[in-house]
Amino acid sequence: MAEFIPPSKAKNRGGVLVIHSWWGLTDSFRDYGQVLADQGFVVGLSDLFGGKTAHTAQDAKRLRSGPRREPMYKSLVRDLIEVQDRAQSDAPLGVVGFSMGGHWAVWLSQRPDLPIASVVLYYAARGGDFSNSRASYLAHFAGTDEWVSSASRRTMERQIKSAQRPYASFDYPETGHWFAETAASESYQSEAAQIAMKRTIQHLKSTLRWK
Repeated sequence: MAEFIPPSKAKNRGGVLVIHSWWGLTDSFRDYGQVLADQGFVVGLSDLFGGKTAHTAQDAKRLRSGPRREPMYKSLVRDLIEVQDRAQSDAPLGVVGFSMGGHWAVWLSQRPDLPIASVVLYYAARGGDFSNSRASYLAHFAGTDEWVSSASRRTMERQIKSAQRPYASFDYPETGHWFAETAASESYQSEAAQIAMKRTIQHLKSTLRWK
């Protein structure tokens, strides 16, 4: 079940679902969601591991592949619908995904039945059919990343372009995977994370226009 953060400002800018990386719903994402809420967004924080978090890659793999009451995609669709209900039924929706969560953000945006207008990806690339997407995409990539291949990135970018969807990307030199997550202390890069956050807020405000 997702956690929710109400907007801190009177102006409702729409709803945003934040999907965590394979470390689980750590305080990194609660803090991140609060920043978005402070900008006036209704924020949902998906919790795909039922409150459990990982401290090692082995733990993360175990959580990702462990038994579940329902498939991850069903949980995410339900979370997205609840974000929409809390933000008002006709409010625009955005999805922000980190690593594993970025893969799910792309998948959700390709679903024609989900009203996703904006997608932000952190160190994630996933291809597929974007012909039914209604989203504008922003992607943040690490300078050095053994988890995201240049081939998978090029494939995704080519497919988004072929579908004529808006797309922008930024690279952050001297960073690695997890650079925007405070809980990943060895990888976190404060300056790059703050720049990425500013760009994310600008993207969400421009694509989730709400009166």
